[in-house]
Amino acid sequence: MLNKPIEKSVLDGILKEMDISDISNATIRQCVAIANKLEALCGEEFIHLEIGVPGIPACPVGVEAQKRALDNNIAHEYPPVGGIPVLKKSASKFLKAYADIDIDAECIVPTVGSMQGSFNLILECSQLDPKKDTILFINPGFPPNMGQAKVLGIRSESFDIYNYRADKLRPKLEEYLSTGRIAAILYSNPNNPAWICLNEDELKTIGELATKYDTIVLEDLAYFCMDFRTDLSKRGEAPFQPTVARYTDNYIIMLSASKIFSYAGERIAVVAFSNKLFRREYPELRRRYKIGRMGDNYILTYLYVASSGVSHSAQYAYAALLEGAAEGKIDFISEMVKYGKRAHKSKEIFEKNGFHIVYDKDLDKKVGDGFFYTIGYKNFSCSELITGLLRCGITAITLNTTGSLQNGIRACVSRLSTDEQFEALDKRLAMFAALYENA
Repeated sequence: MLNKPIEKSVLDGILKEMDISDISNATIRQCVAIANKLEALCGEEFIHLEIGVPGIPACPVGVEAQKRALDNNIAHEYPPVGGIPVLKKSASKFLKAYADIDIDAECIVPTVGSMQGSFNLILECSQLDPKKDTILFINPGFPPNMGQAKVLGIRSESFDIYNYRADKLRPKLEEYLSTGRIAAILYSNPNNPAWICLNEDELKTIGELATKYDTIVLEDLAYFCMDFRTDLSKRGEAPFQPTVARYTDNYIIMLSASKIFSYAGERIAVVAFSNKLFRREYPELRRRYKIGRMGDNYILTYLYVASSGVSHSAQYAYAALLEGAAEGKIDFISEMVKYGKRAHKSKEIFEKNGFHIVYDKDLDKKVGDGFFYTIGYKNFSCSELITGLLRCGITAITLNTTGSLQNGIRACVSRLSTDEQFEALDKRLAMFAALYENA
C-alpha cells in the first residue's frame, strides 16, 4: 500500500533520465513510462488514467471471424488496399443503421486504426488546393492528431471550444475559414478528452460553413453512440448518432473498432468518405500523382505507400462486428455503458476529495459520463496537478497537451474496474488533498 507521497526528488530524477523538461507536455506514452518507472521503484501499482486501453474484453464475434479467416489461410494473401468487399458493405450498413447516413460501400476504406486514417487524411487534405495549407483543430482533442500535422510539417490552427458553443461557434469558425487557408477541420464527437457532444445545431453550423468555404470536415467517431444520456441503441430508429454528414457533402468519418468493439489490439478502422467527396476530381492531385479522384488517390497513393493495406484477417473480424451490430445480433452499446458507470463513480470520488470537473457543462446540460472526463484542483496549473498526482500513485495526461486552454488533467476510466481500484483512488486522492492542504 502506498502510504505516503513519493518524494518529488525521485520523480524529478526520472524526468531528467527521460529527458522530459516540462512534465505538463509529456505525451500519453511518456506518462505511461513515467508511471511504470515509479511503480518499479515503490513496488505499488498506480491508478492508470492516462491511456485509453479498452477495459472490456474484445467482442468474441470478431475474434471468431478472425480465427476463421486465418484457418482459411488468408494470411498468405495480400489484402486489397481499398478493403475487402464484405467489410466495406458491412460498414455502409452499420452507418445507415446507427447514424442514418447513406455511404456507398465503394467510398469506405479500412485503415490501420484511425491513427493511420487521420494521418493520411491530414496529408491529403493539405495537398488538394495550394491555397489551403492549414488544418483547423477544434480542441480540446486527441494529442497525436496535432502531432501528426507537426510531423508532416503541415500548418495548423486551433481553438478551445470551451467558450464557443452554440451561437458563438459560427463567428469563431468564420474567423479561421474566411482566411481561405483552412483545408480541413478535425474534431471528435463525443469529445476526447472533455466528453462534450456537439449537438445537431452545432454540427449544422460546421456543415454549412464547410460547404460555404469548401473545407473538408474530418469527423472522428471513435466513441460512436457513447453519449449515454440518449438511447442510441435502436438501429434504424431515431435518435441516431449525431454527425456532420447530414449537413454537408464535404465530410469524411473515421470509425475505429478500438473502443466500440474493444478491438484496439488489431489496429483496424474505416474511413468513410461522402459519396460526392470520394469521387471528386482535384486537379492538384492529378498533377502531383496522376490520380485525380480523392478517394482513389487516398487508397492508391497514401495508403499504398504507407502500409499496402490493413491486416487481412482483422478486416474479416471488423466486417463480422459491423454486420452483427447492423443486424441487431451484437448489442455493442450495452457493453460500453459500463464506462459511463465507472466515470460516474470515479467523478464522485474526485469531487469528494476537493477536485472539480473542468468541462462540466454540455451547453445547458451536465456533461455526460463516458470514456473520458476532465479534472482540476483549486487553481493548480497542469504541471502542479500532474506532479502531485504522480507522487500519490495516479497517472493521467494534462489538458494542455490536448490543446485546451484550461488547467487540469484528462481522466480515462477504462482501467478502473474493481472495488479495490476505486478504494485506492479514494485513498490516494485524500493523500493528495492532505499534501496540498494549505496550497
